[in-house]
Amino acid sequence: MSGPIAITPSHWAIFILCILFFLALDLGLFHRRARAVKFKEALAWSAVWVALSLLFAVALGQWRGREEAVEFVTGYVIEFSLSLDNIFVIALLFAYFRVPEEARHRLLFWGILGALVMRGAMIALGVTLIQSFNWILYVLGAFLIFTGGRMLFTGNAKAQPEQNIAIRLARRFFPAAANADGWNQPASHSGIDRLPPAPLLLVLALVEIMDLIFALDSIPAVFAVTTKPFIVFTSNVFAILGLRSLYFVLVGAINYFRHLKTGLSAVLVFVGVKMLLDPHGHEPKWFQIEIPTGVSLLVVAGIFLISIALSVTAAQREKK
Repeated sequence: MSGPIAITPSHWAIFILCILFFLALDLGLFHRRARAVKFKEALAWSAVWVALSLLFAVALGQWRGREEAVEFVTGYVIEFSLSLDNIFVIALLFAYFRVPEEARHRLLFWGILGALVMRGAMIALGVTLIQSFNWILYVLGAFLIFTGGRMLFTGNAKAQPEQNIAIRLARRFFPAAANADGWNQPASHSGIDRLPPAPLLLVLALVEIMDLIFALDSIPAVFAVTTKPFIVFTSNVFAILGLRSLYFVLVGAINYFRHLKTGLSAVLVFVGVKMLLDPHGHEPKWFQIEIPTGVSLLVVAGIFLISIALSVTAAQREKK
């Protein structure tokens, strides 16, 4: 029986071209004219991206074997869950700068396109460093545990616009834009063409900065599952691509996710501990034990679902 097919530069090129094709299809056909995205449409697009991710996992299993398919799904679930916090911060940024509804999809499109480029560069740098200095994995594991603990005990500081470093810089260097006076102009029928460029570019820059900050947590978390660059990159890409539609699904339900940050901190602590315990392909030391990828997937998915269930239950009880 022949082994798994080797990943070549042509596979990378085909994957990236397919992603660019879907993005061009989205912006050039389905959202050629900027408009407000409705809940049902966003829910349908979220289902499409999740379905494409699962289809890719099935294809990966046939192509590279079950182990890498499970690694992809685990990385995808970790990245997807950690991205929810990013969505809520973006929602607060849009509300703070009073971004018109019809401008948000296109703004998210360009923001996520930039995020894909930045994350690709960060993943390439991370893989290069790990291959050269294996001990960096232990440093990243300790960093994730520290970040998870800080997230748990410092509350929602990231999500408060007035305390956010990006917004403080914007208010200092772009006071007119930060006051968002320009957003009060009515949008044109064709979308954001008549919106003043300074606030639009400012919010886009802030979205990119916030994604970079969140990527410092999420990308090392995926390295706890695998250090294979193709798996890390593809799982990140699929999770990020679903962010736009997921934003429009969840933006009206932020108050229902009060326990999500606790769940995300638990996920970071778990993957940090896994990174410290994992032998990383070497002879295990006295404190190391390998946690199977399937077990990691169940733990991360379980934490994520329990935090959401507790959040929704608490919100409904409070409403009654």
